[in-house]
Amino acid sequence: MIRFPRVAGLLAAAALALAGCGSGDTSSDAGSAGTAGSPTISGDITVFAAASLTESFTRLGADFEAAHPGVEVTFNFAGSSALAQQINEGAPADVFASAAPKNMDQVTDEGSVTASPVTFVTNTLEIAVPDGNPAKITGLADFAKADLKIALCAEQVPCGAASAMVFEAAGITAAPDTLEQDVKAVLSKVSLGEVDAALVYKTDVLAAGDNVEGIEFPEAGEAVNPYPIAVCANAPNPDDAQAFVDHVLSAKGTAVLTEAGFGAP
Repeated sequence: MIRFPRVAGLLAAAALALAGCGSGDTSSDAGSAGTAGSPTISGDITVFAAASLTESFTRLGADFEAAHPGVEVTFNFAGSSALAQQINEGAPADVFASAAPKNMDQVTDEGSVTASPVTFVTNTLEIAVPDGNPAKITGLADFAKADLKIALCAEQVPCGAASAMVFEAAGITAAPDTLEQDVKAVLSKVSLGEVDAALVYKTDVLAAGDNVEGIEFPEAGEAVNPYPIAVCANAPNPDDAQAFVDHVLSAKGTAVLTEAGFGAP
């Protein structure tokens, strides 16, 4: 049974008593070393993952648990910048999957992950509008119109940084009405009809189903986001953490991510 995302604030509070990416105590929960599919994997792992990975990683976590009875995967989904900060402050995490290399670099520079992170997918932006496109949005130029309600990610998170790049490439000064801390918060504004348009990832438009329509735009190619993944340096369960990373990188993992709309690394 998969555990659903924990509130980031609780994890940050836990960080006060911990160092690195976790407690480092692997005596009771860590399984024997092995790859995904190994029957020796056991114990719990906590995966910190970018908000845009919510649907695909939840599915991958369920598949991982099914392959390893007794293993429980807990996810903390949030903006990559917030996750990197939590990890560097000592929040207990086994795996970190970021929506941009910049945020992975934050933890790598602090020695909070092991080895070199691996890029496992890419993602691109798409204009998201409510079902039926009531404001008749046609392209990126509409984001400069003051009479429209626009939602964007804040620039410190990967979707916000990518948005800034595409606006610069298009020579457009956006006029957002709200700046959100992760892409799912932006998507929610569109799904609820609170804004006329937003920039989110292609994968988020697909995940929203009939509530949201996507509009592609040529400048999206100027800001393709690579997603790196790594095991945390002081992971409470490093063997299972590596097995989960291997599962994400496997053919089955790639198939799930491709179906969700992610691109090849």
